[in-house]
Amino acid sequence: MVNTTVIIFGASGDLAKKKIYPTLWNLFKRSNINHSVLLIGYARSSIQVEQIKEQVAKHVKIESEEATLWDLFWSRNSYVSGAYDKESDFQKLNEYASYTESFRGDTANRLFYLALPQSVFAPVTQNIRRHVMTSTGWNRVVIEKPFGHDFDSSEELSKHLASLFEESQIYRIDHYLGKEMVQNVITLRFANKIFASTWDRDNISSVTITFKEPFGTYGRGGYFDQSGIIRDIMQNHLLQVLCLVAMERPVSTDPEDIRNEKVKVLRSMQPIKLEDVVLGQYIGDETAEEGSEARLGYRDDPTVANDSITPTFAMAVARIQNERWDGVPFFLRCGKALNERKAEIRIQYRDISGDIFQGQCKRNELVIRVQPGEAVYLKLMTKTPGMSMDNMEETELDLSYRHRYKDALVPDAYERLLLDVFVGSQMHFVRSDELSEAWRIFTPFLHQIEEQRVVPLPYTYGSRGPKQADIVQSSYGFKFYGTYKWVSPMG
Repeated sequence: MVNTTVIIFGASGDLAKKKIYPTLWNLFKRSNINHSVLLIGYARSSIQVEQIKEQVAKHVKIESEEATLWDLFWSRNSYVSGAYDKESDFQKLNEYASYTESFRGDTANRLFYLALPQSVFAPVTQNIRRHVMTSTGWNRVVIEKPFGHDFDSSEELSKHLASLFEESQIYRIDHYLGKEMVQNVITLRFANKIFASTWDRDNISSVTITFKEPFGTYGRGGYFDQSGIIRDIMQNHLLQVLCLVAMERPVSTDPEDIRNEKVKVLRSMQPIKLEDVVLGQYIGDETAEEGSEARLGYRDDPTVANDSITPTFAMAVARIQNERWDGVPFFLRCGKALNERKAEIRIQYRDISGDIFQGQCKRNELVIRVQPGEAVYLKLMTKTPGMSMDNMEETELDLSYRHRYKDALVPDAYERLLLDVFVGSQMHFVRSDELSEAWRIFTPFLHQIEEQRVVPLPYTYGSRGPKQADIVQSSYGFKFYGTYKWVSPMG
């Protein structure tokens, strides 16, 4: 059996301590990865493994019966300090990795995780290619977003990576593709006749893909201000979900067949236009409790410029020009400091033809709730219990995971995706042509709002966002009744 060495670049950073090490620990304790795995952290900081262990322990829960396994996990860890642009340091890293691997045999795979800012991608990947790749097993490179800032920078990055690695060696991680309900979209669509037969413009009125967070960016605004909500959420997470919802049936469940169909969707889309977008930036809620973050607007953050026009909310209308979806608006909606935490896909069907119920019928909706509380529910009309035949109400056919799968493990998105890297499945990772098409769709619009300094609409912390977003959705035929609220059977 070929063993694997994981080399984590940026091992002293927040991403590594909060996500990567905890993810590897969870895979290790469940024996999803072999206990012979070696983990080598690499960063510029002069620290020890014990210090990393102490920091990671703050972000995981160690049960008493796991203490021995926890210590075993960290016995597989080591750390090397070095610069990101110094070839001699990477040569030393390779010598160290080869030395530690020699105790397990003469073969080894190497997984390189770049938990690094994009500014150092170029020297790090060049030095990996020249000095640290193994010749006795596979080499795989995991890269965190952002994958560029616009079309040109993304293309430059893709060409750089292509000059060093095969596409099969590159894993561009979008953690949203690892979420349980996002992965379930393919099964729901293509394993159920009831949906497969109605998944088109003749039956569906609109699709809304939503991501909402109930907190702002205070203290973290300096980073967010460089990207904004569109680059941070919409251009990647929501667009990837759109592809899964809209794609044609793939030839098989082979990763390349699925990714081929996703690319076809993107190629059928025209660039987003400014007139089809609503931008917002939150302001403080003066009625909130004194000292609460809710009283602070985005620009009250000292790390954000006083004249910042970075949007913290965006709603965009996307169109897919093909036979299945022509004329169906796809609403991409995301924001921070909103009224709730929620991520969902909402398929709204068309009005019933030949309504005999005197306008009582409300549209059917299929809702795939990504978070919190994974669920699938179908909103439909039913007769209200009792003697009368005249009264109707909305109800649901409900599949709530906490109710139906009480003891099932729903893995963290990072766990699922990192395990995919170990086994070599690229189904839930972004291919270079997907990335290129995604930036083609958003770059002209992003450049336009930056060059014209388009000022986002103000909305109050804790609200649903700018009211104009609802007005635009309504103008495209979306119907919001306000008479129904989904309630989980688990409370």
